[in-house]
Amino acid sequence: MEANLTIGRLAGSAQVNVETVRYYQRRGLMREPARPTGSVRRYSDDDVRRIRFIKRAQNLGFTLEEITNLLKLEDGRSCRETERLAQQKLVLVEARIADLGRLRKTLRDLIGRCESGRGRMACPIIESLVAER
Repeated sequence: MEANLTIGRLAGSAQVNVETVRYYQRRGLMREPARPTGSVRRYSDDDVRRIRFIKRAQNLGFTLEEITNLLKLEDGRSCRETERLAQQKLVLVEARIADLGRLRKTLRDLIGRCESGRGRMACPIIESLVAER
């Protein structure tokens, strides 16, 4: 594990911004290597893999706090705990999908009212937003 990447090369290899690397370091998701006297910090390919892990987990909807927990389980020996975290995330995603389905239905209904009542009444979308419930 040779540490030969500058932060710029690390960021480029991981396809993130340098500020993303620094943010992950501040959040404790990544180590900040020591700075040798008169030189720059150097990163390894393991650091690139860690950033890619973080980004893939974010793409699956995990928060940085949840990713911190996943990183603690990264050794692969805690599959049950990792599965439990994924199950919890799935429950949240399915709830969000249900909410979005209800939102889609409401918007379709409102748009349908607009199309059927043009010119004869106030805008149904505006009316529904103004109405007190």
